[in-house]
Amino acid sequence: MEAAFDLTAMQHLADSPIALGSLDGRYRPVVAPLVDYLSEAGLNRARMFVEVEWLIHLLDSQVLPGAPELTDRDRHYLRTQVAEFGADAVAELAEIEAETRHDVKAVEYYLKRRLDAAVDPLGETALSQVHEVVHIFCTSEDINNLAYALVIKGAIEDVWLPTARGLREDVTVLAEEHADLPMLCRTHGQPATPSTMGKEMAVFAHRLSRQIKRVENTEFLGKINGATGTYAAHVCAVPEVDWQEVARSFVTKLGLQWNPLTTQIESHDWQSELYADVARFNRIAHNFATDAWTYISLGYFHQNLAAQGSTGSSTMPHKVNPIRFENAEANLEISCALLDVLSATLVTSRLQRDLTDSSTQRNIGTALGHSLLALDNLRRGLAGIDMNAQAMAADLDSHWEVVGEAVQQTMRVAAIAGAEGMEDPYERLKELTRGHEVDAGATAAFISSLGLPSQVEERLLKLSPATYIGIAPELVQHLGK
Repeated sequence: MEAAFDLTAMQHLADSPIALGSLDGRYRPVVAPLVDYLSEAGLNRARMFVEVEWLIHLLDSQVLPGAPELTDRDRHYLRTQVAEFGADAVAELAEIEAETRHDVKAVEYYLKRRLDAAVDPLGETALSQVHEVVHIFCTSEDINNLAYALVIKGAIEDVWLPTARGLREDVTVLAEEHADLPMLCRTHGQPATPSTMGKEMAVFAHRLSRQIKRVENTEFLGKINGATGTYAAHVCAVPEVDWQEVARSFVTKLGLQWNPLTTQIESHDWQSELYADVARFNRIAHNFATDAWTYISLGYFHQNLAAQGSTGSSTMPHKVNPIRFENAEANLEISCALLDVLSATLVTSRLQRDLTDSSTQRNIGTALGHSLLALDNLRRGLAGIDMNAQAMAADLDSHWEVVGEAVQQTMRVAAIAGAEGMEDPYERLKELTRGHEVDAGATAAFISSLGLPSQVEERLLKLSPATYIGIAPELVQHLGK
């Protein structure tokens, strides 16, 4: 009788609070900081914040004829509703949304309930008189675009960027500590002109730094201008008010940059730019992960099993698998795929509005979560490696042919200066090195046979693969400039 994997005969796991995805499952501890910003609850709290601040802004600006003035206690009460927006608020809001079938409308009704409840802690208050000020002149996207801008800004500045900077600093430390450590380079996978490990790490640190600067310079835009971005209802209801200035001052007060020209939606171009920059950072980090994996394979990086905190292979106890770097690769690829979709699709909206962006933007947390998880794995991986200088030295000593480049170029310079017997340097070095094992003795004999000026010959005879590193150590000093 065959064994059947029959789910209908098993207990339904869906009846338990079990995560469907890995970010909310095994990787939750790493990505948990993003929940405050990019979860549904985090977004609703930001919506609540925007609704409250718009209410306060309008009443404090006295642009609504006959509207009451707020006291300091009123403002404190309103802002407390945002500060204390927790599990109970989330549950109540969910109940309201089950009736409204509209997420932003649910926030509006939730805030109105809080206005009604203000009399208990405050006594006499104007808040019970301002129901109609809540959400006035707003389309849902006025609230949504500002809420999304705030939570994305927070997630990037408070969570993603510190981790990205941490990786950059980890790589910078490697660069500075090993600026003088010689290593054999490989171009096209073949032995090539040596460098230092520090200089190669500095290249990555420099690349990551450039992308971090781009992300740091992100423009987080926002708008609050009505159903099609014309302030039509505003000027019809209260024509004497400068509504552009009211909108500009409100958006900038939130710490965002005002976008003066939109349709019903803020066009999301800034989001597209941001996600492209984060994806580019991811891809550089992915390149770093593959190089680190290769250095481990070559023996240049030695993995400290205790620091890695892993078992290694399940059947081959001699192995320490580079799982941190492999995990980083996978999550960076997933993150980039999602960021690419976000970047490509969010710039398009049919005519003045469609809802494709609504579903798309709900995946921002997942996209950044996989990036955050990958960067965390890279940092953990780097924390568990040591440099194997002996392995690098042995590799260099077995590839004396790389010094041939220096000999060839020196012969060219000598020929230009008038030295005789320097003809066909490339061909002569190719005959010596290609397909042949070349050691220190063969290299020295070849150099001595050339008839170079004595000072030049002496300089070349002192050269070895380990010393043929140019000014690699000095180049590391460009970091931080």
